[in-house]
Amino acid sequence: MKREFVRTKNVKNFVALMEHLKKVPPNLPKMALVYGEHGLGKTQTIMWWVNKNDAVYIRACQGMTSRWILSEIAEELGERAYWNTQDTFEIVEKNLKQKPKIIIVDEVDYLIDKNSVETLRDLHDRTDCPVVLAGMGAVDKKLARYKHLTDRFYGTMKFEHFDKTDIKQIIEQLSEVEFTDDAMEHLASKTNQFRQIVKLLDKIEKLSKTNGIKLLDEYKLKELLNERPTAANLQTPQQIYA
Repeated sequence: MKREFVRTKNVKNFVALMEHLKKVPPNLPKMALVYGEHGLGKTQTIMWWVNKNDAVYIRACQGMTSRWILSEIAEELGERAYWNTQDTFEIVEKNLKQKPKIIIVDEVDYLIDKNSVETLRDLHDRTDCPVVLAGMGAVDKKLARYKHLTDRFYGTMKFEHFDKTDIKQIIEQLSEVEFTDDAMEHLASKTNQFRQIVKLLDKIEKLSKTNGIKLLDEYKLKELLNERPTAANLQTPQQIYA
């Protein structure tokens, strides 16, 4: 499988949101929410963008406190975290005021119950740096109780399931086996999540290589996925009752 980053509609929408965030005038809210179901490429898209831009990326985890997340941000900024939460906040604030950067916090769902998400709002307000929260499909509803936080959202973007155009683009850019249009249509009917598409493509490529197949039509694809019995697998009545 080819190692390429596919710029699907979700990716293009995310890039557009980030470019708009960069251009928001001073003293206006610069927070944003990015969310969607698992397997749609949110984290891959975020990491791809972060690697191309001077931004801070933090992945939240279970039990992460305000002190913990501030320590992670400090380390990303090249600063030393302190035991005292206020001291760490102040060193992070000072750094971001001197060298403004976009902060992206992935898996933000983990921060909601402990109210650690409020620390990110404070950091945004004190530094005027954009803060992007990324989470699962229901995170927008979970954050709804933080009205003073959601009021600061410049924009929200939902990662949607892939349509046939996206899936065709993924196959064409990643697959080393050529697919006919009907084969692409069939694969699109199997799943509309990036993670599952990639796993299926990997399986299909290995089976195609084993069977010496370079061009897959719908019939051959179904055979590889064991969706259609092959002549070799058909049993005669004599074999069945033997």
